[in-house]
Amino acid sequence: MDGDGFEALLASTAARVEARLAAILDGEGPLAGAPERVRAAMAHGALGGGKRLRPFLVIEAAALFGATADDALDAAVALECVHCYSLVHDDLPAMDDDAMRRGKPTVHKAFDEATAILAGDALLTLAFGLIAGAERLSLAARSSLVLMLARDAGAGGMVGGQALDLAAESRDLTEDEIAKMQAMKTGALIAFACEAGPVVADADTADRQRLRRFGELVGLAFQLADDLLDETADAATLGKAAGKDRERGKKTLPALNGHEWTRRRLDDLVAEAEAELSVYGERGRTLLAAARFVAHRQH
Repeated sequence: MDGDGFEALLASTAARVEARLAAILDGEGPLAGAPERVRAAMAHGALGGGKRLRPFLVIEAAALFGATADDALDAAVALECVHCYSLVHDDLPAMDDDAMRRGKPTVHKAFDEATAILAGDALLTLAFGLIAGAERLSLAARSSLVLMLARDAGAGGMVGGQALDLAAESRDLTEDEIAKMQAMKTGALIAFACEAGPVVADADTADRQRLRRFGELVGLAFQLADDLLDETADAATLGKAAGKDRERGKKTLPALNGHEWTRRRLDDLVAEAEAELSVYGERGRTLLAAARFVAHRQH
């Protein structure tokens, strides 16, 4: 699959995820009775931007094992709710203190800090409700997804990684410490996305482990590419402030090892990801295109 074909497929899936999110955030179903200001802040933080890479990985990993996009959609949207909640909270003054996200004011700027906190809380809570209520999935799949998401989004995953990142602003880290922090902060949700696919499809344990490892590699590549872009791209390209990692003393592998090392490491991660999925042959081509896109993206 060439780059243009992949980006068209990614955009098509993003539109489908956006439509499902918009319908949920319109105030019906699980959000019935929600205060309008909180619901509006949730919509501001979740709609109108982003590549929707994580839900795309859920849907395509599920397709690898014969599940349809409809089967995987609610699990994919649930993961995007968790991702969006994390961005709403990360942008707060007590965290990364960002005023722009996806080319528009962050939630606490568009509303206020208290509303942003509540909107993030509500997006996180909504995610678990979407999985629990995903009637197209087996009860075993729903149970596994809830446990996985609690692990990967929590203190042993994304939240813990963010805590390590904040603590690291005041001290130096080794390469291994940076890699561990990034595997938790960014990699855990991407690993969840890829493992969720075979879970949705009720695939076996070996497939779950293989896709989990693939997701870990893609997660590492995503964070490396993101850190490289923070140093090399401008704010207009990123849709948010550029160069803030160095300014705040953030510990990144591009800052530690340089840009050329980072580009070589990205190539190595793509090769490892390809090897991990080689057992699936041509069936794995879309996921492999995703790995290449993540490693070599320019925005």
